[in-house]
Amino acid sequence: MKKVFCGVLAIAISVLPLMAEDESMNPIITAMPSLSIAPDAHAGGMGDVGAATTPDLNSQHWNPAKYAFMESRGGITANYTPWLTKLVNDINLAYLAGYYKFDDLQGISASFTYFSLGTVALTNVDGTFLQDAKPNEWALDVAYSRKLIETLSMSVALRFMYSDLNNGANSSIMGTADPMKPGWTMAADIALYYRQPIDIKFGQSYFALGVNISNLGGKISYNDKKTQSFIPANLRIGVSYELPFDNYNRLSFNADINKMLVPTRKSKFSVDENGDPLPASQIPQWYSDLSSFRGLWLSFADAPGGFKEEMQEIQFGIGLEYSYDRKFFGRVGYSYENKMKGNRKYFTFGAGFKLSIFALDVAYTLAASTNPLDQTLRFTLGFDLAGIKDLVKR
Repeated sequence: MKKVFCGVLAIAISVLPLMAEDESMNPIITAMPSLSIAPDAHAGGMGDVGAATTPDLNSQHWNPAKYAFMESRGGITANYTPWLTKLVNDINLAYLAGYYKFDDLQGISASFTYFSLGTVALTNVDGTFLQDAKPNEWALDVAYSRKLIETLSMSVALRFMYSDLNNGANSSIMGTADPMKPGWTMAADIALYYRQPIDIKFGQSYFALGVNISNLGGKISYNDKKTQSFIPANLRIGVSYELPFDNYNRLSFNADINKMLVPTRKSKFSVDENGDPLPASQIPQWYSDLSSFRGLWLSFADAPGGFKEEMQEIQFGIGLEYSYDRKFFGRVGYSYENKMKGNRKYFTFGAGFKLSIFALDVAYTLAASTNPLDQTLRFTLGFDLAGIKDLVKR
């Protein structure tokens, strides 16, 4: 991707509301949006659903508490997603994850997310070329999960986030005196996972419930905290039911809802000390000065449209997964976001197969509305470390 870039990239991605807005829309925009992208083909084939689905190698992103229910002692996975391929050809997301269980009750897990924004040409506002840059952002996290009782587990995760939107060039933003610098912050996740086996005529089915509150932490700044942006704090709640038809065929029904724990810029709380609405020129600074803790609580009741608009901020996904002998998988799903909050609506399809030590999954996105996510492909490759160890011993 080669195009003129005047320091606007950071603003467009992390503080997009500073740009002109459609008055009928009130989307929630955050820094480091790559942390909200589904990184794997398993969940990506089921409408980006993963809070309560069957535990897998990529549970770190969706609900790390699921690792406590993994049957194998350990595993690793690599994921790759070419991003926005209908617009450019060099933006991509890479995701690595792995876990290790100390015993049947507890374990640790970690993941690394790397999002490349391709190659861009940095210029001054007068069009003078400065240099080529390769903006990127990444996150590294580690989690501890433990079964509290036989059917319930809990996890906590710590995450370090780093975003370099002009590749360390430190160029001035749109001709101002403030140099753009890499931003970083820390965050934490808290997750719960409940999985109850249910005996039925055809075998053992499973009902599961998952909750993950992710990216609870500080704000991020690209200009020495003169302007601060919220990170994508999120509440995810999911349910799942896995139903066997016989010894070989199984079908799982899955659903997630998501609520961003980030306040809107068009907020009914953006008022002065007298309770009068702030002028438009003061709202950006008011929004920047909001603490992440206060912003979390305001996010539940700040929409100017009241309860109706708060409900519009909830994004949901549904997904089905068919498995044969737990070796061959077919998946389909749908994800919905209200048109006033981003209008991302798309169908997903996926397939995979799993051997004793090896698993391969692929997913495809088909947009239901005009959307650059259309025709997005995801690829996942996983390895069972315990199975590899046993194979080497044999």
